[in-house]
Amino acid sequence: MTETAVTQDDRPSAEEIILYDKDPKTKIATITFNRPDHLNAPTADARLRYADLLHRAEIDDDVKVVVIRGVGSDFGSGADLPEAMEMEMDPTASGRMRELRIDDADAVNFPPPGSYRRGASITQWYANSAAGCRSLQDFKKISIVETKGYCYGWHFYQAADADLVIASDDTLFGHPAFRYIGFGPRMWTWAQTMGIRKFQEMVFTGRPFTAQEMYDCNFANRVVPRDELEAEVEKYALACARTRPTDTVFMQKVFFELMKQQQGEYMGSMITALFESLGGTAMPDAEDLSLDEETLSAGINNAVKSNDDQFPPDFRLSKSGRRRP
Repeated sequence: MTETAVTQDDRPSAEEIILYDKDPKTKIATITFNRPDHLNAPTADARLRYADLLHRAEIDDDVKVVVIRGVGSDFGSGADLPEAMEMEMDPTASGRMRELRIDDADAVNFPPPGSYRRGASITQWYANSAAGCRSLQDFKKISIVETKGYCYGWHFYQAADADLVIASDDTLFGHPAFRYIGFGPRMWTWAQTMGIRKFQEMVFTGRPFTAQEMYDCNFANRVVPRDELEAEVEKYALACARTRPTDTVFMQKVFFELMKQQQGEYMGSMITALFESLGGTAMPDAEDLSLDEETLSAGINNAVKSNDDQFPPDFRLSKSGRRRP
């Protein structure tokens, strides 16, 4: 996730952050994350728009393939952490209820602070495709994610859930939550896609994996130089759009969905959300970085940077940190 000093009113609209375009001639649609000055961090509203756009593309007969990419140097480093903290500490819980798609917040009493339901209501919501986190799992068209630079957090969810991942050779994959919280709602899918032994390495060390490592463990389909990335994605998208009729694609996706559900994909999402919901009961060791109110008020970027420097350069999350001796 990324940090910013802006207020909710200063943040771009969901329509500005998530761009959508389609070409009925090729049947290829494109979803573009457009917030490069904040590493393409989506707001809660942007994640809901993303889910709605995928739902629309699934119904739209002009679309057979959706390409998902980011503007700038990175695919994305996760959701807007300051916004999430603001929403968590807001006594009215109006932002949380908006994220849960409750339109009439004044008529609903949100679970109180300290209750299990307060945390579980949002973390388990992420298992719902309408929340914008696992939306690609239920998507009945072909999805291709184009990764570059950072592919962390929420953006890592999208790469794991996509049908195909085409990566530039400078992509770093991972989730900061493994180092600072311990869980992410899509862990079951990551373990299945990467293989449990490699995924355990990512979880226990917290280190990001390179594009080549992700290709070697069958997570990425192709790894190419940055200047070849868009052309490679276009080649794959056109091939997918031309291969079989849309009805056939729909049936193929149902086959793979049934296979994933037999392997427990949705159950796994609910289980990891359960553990994440219980995260507040985990006591930190004396020297651990804790994302408590004191740390957040002092500046999460500085705290995370200082913690990152305790690890070997190739285990660090930030690109600048990996360059430091």
